[in-house]
Amino acid sequence: MPREFSMKPVAHIHSDFSSKFGVPRQSGLAEALEALVVFEPAYRDPAALRGLEGFSHVWLIWVFDRAVRDGWSPTVRPPRLGGNVRLGVFATRSPFRPNPVALSAVALAGMEETREWGTVLRVRGADLADGTPILDVKPYLPYADCLPNAVGGFASAPAGETLKVECPRPLWEKVPQPKREALRSVLALDPRPRYRQDPERVYGFGFAGLEVRFSVEGRVLRVLEIENGPET
Repeated sequence: MPREFSMKPVAHIHSDFSSKFGVPRQSGLAEALEALVVFEPAYRDPAALRGLEGFSHVWLIWVFDRAVRDGWSPTVRPPRLGGNVRLGVFATRSPFRPNPVALSAVALAGMEETREWGTVLRVRGADLADGTPILDVKPYLPYADCLPNAVGGFASAPAGETLKVECPRPLWEKVPQPKREALRSVLALDPRPRYRQDPERVYGFGFAGLEVRFSVEGRVLRVLEIENGPET
């Protein structure tokens, strides 16, 4: 008999992305991105993390909370294929699923004790917008999780950087030094929706408290503005 399960977040992510626009489409594509996994008060017992320091990577199991909708469709349009081809939802990593659950492998950069949040995990390469709820954290096991002979179907080639980023020095200097490489990498990955390729269009997204606006012509992305974002 079918059963329903109730789940609650054990943590949330604190990342540089104020919305899902601009977030890399897979984890690990922008390794310079850093984020914090902040546990909910009920799960801040340090004993729950005992032994995790021996692992280099962890799995985050999380919720597509910005894509929740009523009902579901058996087919979706993967951005990897330009948004023009429909494939089965279970053959993709689309956020529009019967259950909006995602998983990401991220590098564990450290575990830090904070006054406000207790022990937090500092991770690199996460593809989660700020505030995304996390259902579970599991250690990445190389002997079980790394499958060198696996076949990647329509996504067998890595979706790496595709654009050259041009940014005037005065604008670039508005970005804190530790965040610059992460932002450059995010822009070079081409954050535009695949179905929008208008060279006249200006795109923008929030990153690390800043509003970044840019346009793309051919394979060149030009940063037009970098301003302080709205205060929260």
